[in-house]
Amino acid sequence: MSGSQETSRPVVARRTVVAAASGAGLAAVLTACGGSDSPATSAGDAPAGAGPTSGGAGGRVLAKTADIPEGGGKVVGDVVVTQPTAGEFKAFSSKCTHAGCAVKEVADGVINCPCHGSKFDATDGSVKAGPATTPLAAASITVEGDSIRLA
Repeated sequence: MSGSQETSRPVVARRTVVAAASGAGLAAVLTACGGSDSPATSAGDAPAGAGPTSGGAGGRVLAKTADIPEGGGKVVGDVVVTQPTAGEFKAFSSKCTHAGCAVKEVADGVINCPCHGSKFDATDGSVKAGPATTPLAAASITVEGDSIRLA
């Protein structure tokens, strides 16, 4: 009987297929987004003063040095790049440590979060005003000519 052939096939519940597809999608997103954490976590891996990786790879270009105003900065995706003093460039996560909002502007040496008013020092990412209590995570960058790159 043809009915016995159908009962011998494994039956996969719709819930299992949806869960597997969701897990695969999540894995793809985490893999794609994994690079955004690497600058902050890899900063201690390279010796102090080390240049970009060999072959000129150096990481993606975040900005041109001329685009970052002295005493200010620029938010570039998940990184905020600052220039506290002439020729000195710093980078931090753009994710506010209070509630995870993206910081939006850098002015007069302060990185500002629009959600709840947290303020961070553009020199070292430390908290200048709450409600945040934890500094912004530092990101490792290199300056190559007029380009600022993730390290």
